[in-house]
Amino acid sequence: MSAIVVGVDRSEQARAAAKRAAELASALGVPLHVVSAVKSNVTHVAGLSSDQVVVDDYSVAHEVLAELAWEFRDLATVTTAVMPNDPATALCDEATRLAASMIVVGNRRVQGASRVLGSIAGAVTKQAPCDVLIVHTYG
Repeated sequence: MSAIVVGVDRSEQARAAAKRAAELASALGVPLHVVSAVKSNVTHVAGLSSDQVVVDDYSVAHEVLAELAWEFRDLATVTTAVMPNDPATALCDEATRLAASMIVVGNRRVQGASRVLGSIAGAVTKQAPCDVLIVHTYG
């Protein structure tokens, strides 16, 4: 088995999926590659005058990835990437590039009407170059 790729955003469901992926990577002795997809780099400005804080989507994604890499450092060798694409394509492209054995995603938006209309997990399963694990992230 080679690398495991997991997709994250700032949600608790993504964090739960990443934790499961890190545990699997640790158990299998393979690297973990954590990916965050950002479709466009929108800049957000908060505050007034000299107290303004400017944050862009790429910076936020990099911060989330750095936090997770630090959190999982004792479980596996962790690499990260922010990809300028939709989440499913970003995950599948990275899995292909790394010749990964598995993509791990959470089951966010897999309930209700989303099952029929589509979800990130559903899109990944349709185009994945490897096995896909959908982690149950709801209580």
